[in-house]
Amino acid sequence: MRKTCLDMVYELAKQDERVFFIGSDLGAGTLQQFKQEMPERFFMEGVSEATIIGMAAGLAMEGKIPYVNTIATFLTRRCFEQVTVDLCLHNTNVRLIGNGGGLVYAPLGPTHLAIDDIAILRALPNMTIVAPADANEMRRFMLETLEHRGPLYIRLAKGNDPLVTKAEGRFEIGKAVPMRAGSDALIVTTGVTLKRALDAASLLVEQGIEAGVLHMPTIKPLDTEALLGAISPVAAIVTIEEHTLMGGLGSAVAEVIAEANWSPPKRLRRIGIPDVFPDQYGSQASLMNRYGISTEQLVMTVSTLLGVPTHSL
Repeated sequence: MRKTCLDMVYELAKQDERVFFIGSDLGAGTLQQFKQEMPERFFMEGVSEATIIGMAAGLAMEGKIPYVNTIATFLTRRCFEQVTVDLCLHNTNVRLIGNGGGLVYAPLGPTHLAIDDIAILRALPNMTIVAPADANEMRRFMLETLEHRGPLYIRLAKGNDPLVTKAEGRFEIGKAVPMRAGSDALIVTTGVTLKRALDAASLLVEQGIEAGVLHMPTIKPLDTEALLGAISPVAAIVTIEEHTLMGGLGSAVAEVIAEANWSPPKRLRRIGIPDVFPDQYGSQASLMNRYGISTEQLVMTVSTLLGVPTHSL
């Protein structure tokens, strides 16, 4: 997914001279072909993210479309004021590419774990947040970034993630993607947790539970129409995300459900990272399993909400 995203920046730059690339302390050789062929539109800056955001905003105000690429925690935590004032307040056409969304940088510890990036940016007017599930979806999404109005945050996963979305068709920013229909429960997901949701839905069939899967690649703005439509026939909803439970996808879904005033009320559970700084080092997979961001936890949670005994997995 990561390589696909950057490769698409290069392809877009070849088609449109408004495209600029700004990297912050990235590895040697990143987009080397871009640098060689279009050096006047390629900038590799040092560890000065706040300055880079201002630089990108200035380019955007002159009609350019800058793509800024660095570690997600640095884009969201380190330069929050610049993102707020320079990008969102002025509604500038800057694309923020956040490397390592979620628990990707597990070996580096809590300073590099972007577990709160969605919550931080959801609070900002004019910001759009997109978390594709795989390289297929990333490729289709990137084609839509040129003409999108306003700032975009692109949440990048680790790369080499399983392909679970279609390779063809148009990606619509702001639209949910129904992946599977279900009449008993609904699993709402975003980013790489889509694979876990689809696997859980398949296992739940063995227990007599028909679980739908609604993929939310765009987290802001949330497709409330599609969400309410998918919720309507089911009794239980479970959200799953590689993000803290504070302010992420689950919170956004809970807000929609609370204001819908369902009668009888819907049952909701959220799966994600609790309100803690992860205190273990390891792999992305090991930390996701530690916090129950897994197929097995999804199956257990859906079954429990519906009062169905959980078979051994």
